[in-house]
Amino acid sequence: MSTFQYHPTANFIGHEAVAGEGDLFKAFAPSTHEQLADEFTNVSSEQANHAVEKAASAFAVYRQLHPNKRADFLEAIATELEALGEILIERAVLESGLPTGRLTGERGRTTGQLRMFAKLIREGSWVDARINPALPDRQPLPRPDLRRMLIPLGPVVVFGASNFPLAFSVAGGDTASALASGCPVIFKAHPSHPGTSSLVGQAITTAAEKSGMPDGVFSLLHADNEVAQQLVAHPAVKAVGFTGSRGGGLALQRIAQERAEPIPVYAEMSAVNPVVVLPGAIQENAVKVAEGLAASVTLGVGQFCTNPGLVFLLDSPQSAVFLDTVAEKIRSSAPATMLNSGICHNYQKGVQHNRIIPGVHVLAESETASEDSRTEGRPAVLSTTAPIFLCSPTLSDEIFGPTSLIVTCQTEAELAECLQTLEGQLTATLYATADELAQSAVDWISLLQAKAGRVLFGGFPTGVEVSEAMTHGGPFPATTDGGRSTSVGTAAILRFVRPFTYQSFPDALLPLALQNANPLGIWRNIDGEFTKS
Repeated sequence: MSTFQYHPTANFIGHEAVAGEGDLFKAFAPSTHEQLADEFTNVSSEQANHAVEKAASAFAVYRQLHPNKRADFLEAIATELEALGEILIERAVLESGLPTGRLTGERGRTTGQLRMFAKLIREGSWVDARINPALPDRQPLPRPDLRRMLIPLGPVVVFGASNFPLAFSVAGGDTASALASGCPVIFKAHPSHPGTSSLVGQAITTAAEKSGMPDGVFSLLHADNEVAQQLVAHPAVKAVGFTGSRGGGLALQRIAQERAEPIPVYAEMSAVNPVVVLPGAIQENAVKVAEGLAASVTLGVGQFCTNPGLVFLLDSPQSAVFLDTVAEKIRSSAPATMLNSGICHNYQKGVQHNRIIPGVHVLAESETASEDSRTEGRPAVLSTTAPIFLCSPTLSDEIFGPTSLIVTCQTEAELAECLQTLEGQLTATLYATADELAQSAVDWISLLQAKAGRVLFGGFPTGVEVSEAMTHGGPFPATTDGGRSTSVGTAAILRFVRPFTYQSFPDALLPLALQNANPLGIWRNIDGEFTKS
């Protein structure tokens, strides 16, 4: 195995590697249940403040850079990540327990989204430039010259996720979109993969220096909860990105809202991603749908925010085939290593809580016992009926791991009532035939649309395409902002900007995107018409 000589502190405040003044801690290998040799240090309160101050100073320069310069920076990060080679993958495997193939793909997603944002800001139309030229002779009052565009908010604090050590971590979507918008990033590393975070942090720092970025455009901090909360409360910080638990996201939101100047917290939190299966879909291919469900539930040991944790089945003659196939696939699936012992413990606790509720039954669980119950998650699918589900609110709570609950309903009205009780979700999935939808008294698509940020017609929600059209967000508690934004895809950049209007400015003082000559060559809305002129 390749080795990497980490900097003894593994903290980066701007371009500078510094010795942390807080507690020492070590990384943990969930597959062997052992601590790794490397020692890491948390930053102190003073060091955290210094990182934010550097970011604030860098913002004054970074926000003014030509878009191509910021694009060069993002592309340089992708190049530096690739240059790390297998060292990065090997370290991530050690700290997460995830397989090499999964993490290799995740690295590709990470570098791909960095280059996607670089392409977006090179093209430039995302700034939504709108121009109403002056009308000095308009009666009864003249119109002033008005020019509007999106501008960056300021320094952003980003928290790393446990389940994606690369794609939702140091150089992940929150960091990429914030940097693309013109906002410096202070990144709080996740304690489950500090070595992986340090590698990526070094890659970003190297890219920043090579690209001539201002010192402070990016910082990587290992920090305890108190210092992390301090970062959110700092008056120079203007937004927060978070992927993780509901409790963690809401805690950060409370801090952000209690500031003298409240700021947005874009927290992706809990979701059970309901799947609705109507009889027509079962009649057409019960086995295929059931096999797909089992594969989606166990994919990545169920450690995806889009894991289908609830299935609503409208009873039909083919339901038994569907349930038997799901049970068969779950029984033959094997336990696997979860991200850390805490996540595994909470998974086991959640399954046990549900299985002892009267009227809830174990449809199937893996027939292979876990070799290490401290870190291995054993797949299990439970089942119940709609009346039991409706009188047991906790059955709709997220259980993070390889499990799902199948709820059998007798009527469409009963199924619709179950869906109405659900909180906001990242996704919802509908299996039905066109004829069923046309003849149904329930508008299933509108019902699911009200609950989720993305609705799938067939398929399963695990697997989030990084693209222009993706929405990865949803009504509360899927996200703290009520589903008005996405954390995946190019529209994620809109979280870290605000609209701003220049009135009656001389052309030379306007940003390039709003100047008469349109030197960036972008699409602009001029008096209601889109043009590049």
